[in-house]
Amino acid sequence: MYPPVDPILFQIGPLAVRWYGILIMAGVLAASWVAARYVARKGEDPNNIWDMLLWVLIPGLLGARLWYVFIQSPRGPEGFDRYLQDPGSIFRVWEGGLHIFGGAIFGLLALIVYVRVRKLPALVYLDGICLGLPLGQAIGRQANFINQELYGPPTTLPWGLVIDPQHRIPPYNDYALYPETTRFHPLFLYESLWNFLGFGVIYWVAQRFAHRLRDGDIMLMYLIWYPLGRYWIEFLRTDSWFFPGTPFNVVHLVSAASVIGAAIALYMRHRNYQAPLAKQEEKPIVEEPPPADGDAEQQPA
Repeated sequence: MYPPVDPILFQIGPLAVRWYGILIMAGVLAASWVAARYVARKGEDPNNIWDMLLWVLIPGLLGARLWYVFIQSPRGPEGFDRYLQDPGSIFRVWEGGLHIFGGAIFGLLALIVYVRVRKLPALVYLDGICLGLPLGQAIGRQANFINQELYGPPTTLPWGLVIDPQHRIPPYNDYALYPETTRFHPLFLYESLWNFLGFGVIYWVAQRFAHRLRDGDIMLMYLIWYPLGRYWIEFLRTDSWFFPGTPFNVVHLVSAASVIGAAIALYMRHRNYQAPLAKQEEKPIVEEPPPADGDAEQQPA
């Protein structure tokens, strides 16, 4: 199942167009389109999303790569040591190895600078981006399939992924223990489905309860949804650095902090949100003044 796909779509001389870059950019464009439509409904100029794209995308890609190289990649010759021995490989992003947490941190910092310089409402644009981000991630995750990365331990499930010899990492490159027919958990698929579902749920909430949401709520919902799924998927990672003697890594800590912090913030923002409406409904009804004597109904004799 899942036969390998040539990572190069076509090549002209030294210039190679790779599926990895195409799928990543397709995800970026899809997320930006959703964000632009959202800010337009909020009365903002949707062109601001496209204008800020380069300002946010470049720092985001840089942060995503640096996080993977220095935090996420496993220690050893197949991971971190390889980048130390060949520093130039750090910048070969088309070989795979981008992490959303690093991209989110660097991209968020760039976004804050952009909206402050342009004097734009930060929470509105953060909501728009976080509304489209799950869709963009779901599309971009297919790039991991092309590069045969982000797979988990062996599985007998029918949707297991067959990994080529050159893409296997220890200990799964031992064919005496793990023959060529061994299948592996397609973690990219799990995360992609989780993101597609998250996009549908958050989009529905944003439409159904638009009159009750406050600016920044969509961002908080994303900070709950995505890290919640990533927390559990991370237990199946085979290409990560873990705290010695534990099944946990840095992503577990960051995900847990994000879910708890965002959930508390969302609750605190809405625990008294209905209070003004309740007070308005409980206002005493003012009785109309009695009619004048001339307008009073005549009582029967």
